[in-house]
Amino acid sequence: MRVAFAAIALLIAAPAIAREKAVDLVNPLVGTLADFGQLTPAAVAPYGMVQLGPDTTPKNHAGYDFAASRLRGFSHTRAVGVGCGGGGGDLLISLLPDSAAPLAPMDKASERASAGRYRVTYANGIAADLTATRGAGLLRFTVSRPGRYMLRVDAAHAYTKRHAATLTATRGELWATMTAGTVCDQGAYTIHSASRITVDARPSSGATVSGSAALLPLDLKRGAIVEVRTGLSTVDPAAAAAVRDIELGTRPFAAILRNTRAQWQRELSRIQVKAPREQRALFYTSLFRVMQTPVAIDDPDGRHRGSDGRIHQSAPGQTRYTSWALWDNYRTQLPLIALIDPARAADIARSLVALDGEGKQRWSTRTEPFLSVRTEHAGIALLDFRRRGIAGFDAGAALAGMVRESDTLQRDTPDQQIEAAYDDWAIAELARDLGDTALANRFHARALSYRPMWRKVFENLGPDADVVKARGLYQGTLWQYRWAPVFDLDWMVATLGRDRFLGELDTFFARDLYNMTNQPDIQAPWLYAALGRPETSARIVHRYLTQAVDHPYANEGKRPQPWHGRSFALAPQGYADGMDDDAGAMSAWYVFGSLGLYPLVPGRPEWTVAAPLVERATVTLGDGRVLVIRKDGKDAPTITVDGMPQPRGTLILE
Repeated sequence: MRVAFAAIALLIAAPAIAREKAVDLVNPLVGTLADFGQLTPAAVAPYGMVQLGPDTTPKNHAGYDFAASRLRGFSHTRAVGVGCGGGGGDLLISLLPDSAAPLAPMDKASERASAGRYRVTYANGIAADLTATRGAGLLRFTVSRPGRYMLRVDAAHAYTKRHAATLTATRGELWATMTAGTVCDQGAYTIHSASRITVDARPSSGATVSGSAALLPLDLKRGAIVEVRTGLSTVDPAAAAAVRDIELGTRPFAAILRNTRAQWQRELSRIQVKAPREQRALFYTSLFRVMQTPVAIDDPDGRHRGSDGRIHQSAPGQTRYTSWALWDNYRTQLPLIALIDPARAADIARSLVALDGEGKQRWSTRTEPFLSVRTEHAGIALLDFRRRGIAGFDAGAALAGMVRESDTLQRDTPDQQIEAAYDDWAIAELARDLGDTALANRFHARALSYRPMWRKVFENLGPDADVVKARGLYQGTLWQYRWAPVFDLDWMVATLGRDRFLGELDTFFARDLYNMTNQPDIQAPWLYAALGRPETSARIVHRYLTQAVDHPYANEGKRPQPWHGRSFALAPQGYADGMDDDAGAMSAWYVFGSLGLYPLVPGRPEWTVAAPLVERATVTLGDGRVLVIRKDGKDAPTITVDGMPQPRGTLILE
């Protein structure tokens, strides 16, 4: 079965080589099988709110399972690989023959997905073609048989708890307001939509609304085209209609798709790589996933709702972002955005700072404007942005919010103490950068107060060292959390001694104690490079990038038998079993491993360096400079910035 899925995926992702671009290499079907990534083939624009895609039975966390053969319809939102039961599923739309059952058979051979587009034929002859802009989606149905059909619009559909949904027929359109639980039902978000239906380019109205659903009977000729154009807004349904009219208008499907693909090509081209085709395809598919969160929620007039449920206005030239999963992606995804897109990183930083004035919580509030998960470690992300040269946000306001949040952090279990210590370290470092020595000293002492616990629990590991959730750990083992205080790496090495530190790190990997499927220890392979052994980092990283390996761990415990397979693969079974992409965190890990760079300590501007997987990478930095990485044997690569050779070892981009 695994080989068959891989073959299908590669066929779908393979356009003619003569016209091949980065955008052509993206395969959104990767990671869409069962629990192998929790991803979606939905049509989406870079950092877009709308993820217009198929909903199947059975489904995974994003509403779709590659193995499924029955279709429920197409919905407009979904979270991107963030665990629990997923989130989204807003505004489900289906078109079926009037007498058909609600679950339609899919023609899997017809299924195609690419950057900005999804297509499938189902119900014995209905072809659905989907594309999206930042805030709007276009769903086009083409029927191959004449007859009576029923278009259904369901505002109550959701992957989490649906708290409220209203649907009204207004001005010949369907307007909806929907409130649902965020991921893990830890909070709630409200989104508004406005949909316009046309048949062969002529407006079609007359839908019967019953509760939160609408039915529109249609007598269609062979070849008839039914289009549903929908805008989303955090403000209200009228604003959603304006989003739709501005972003879609009456432009034909091909023109909208062409523009979205041009956006993807522009974003993906920030990094150009030379490598075998399969590596390039997986690289750009991973970069595509990195560029899906956080999402831009400003309407074209700059209005948006904040996490406090109130309407706010972005300053001219600025964009508000949301849809956070910071516990996972502050480690990898946000540093990657800072490297390749500083202007966007500045908007993301301003958006994070704004949260503090809107009732910021570590998980979602009850009045989120859109799908979101977790915002803890926002302070580390902000320190990291600032030290990587991201300007234009209020660092003083960021610091004040970080200080207030520190008193709310949990510090009961070993992992909580390490996580809180990292946050406190970020406060101390930012305070020192801003000249507040007293605050810096106070939080530096608070940050390092975890050390006695670390020595007691981690210096000499006991018989429970390889037990998942031992001593109250959230996920992972003591072995895996042992390496977590990267902000205090010099002290850990000095405490154990360099030889012992490296020897026990060798044991960690030799005994397959490392967990590639979760985030607490994903930095561990790069510790070797930080201690002068880049060849070891490269060997381990490349193994996980390219080879089938044993994966012994699940979130709930250690498996009786390891799951054996690729951690990253160009197939619907794209990740290891149970491995969430976690809002681009793991995709960014793949990108960094391919480049031979890694942000080992978010909050410090250095990049840890090892040999890249690709032969050559050209990274266009935000200030116009060009970073070139060339493979140079199995050791550290050759790196230049604007043609100037960089010293071997840790890279610092001034």
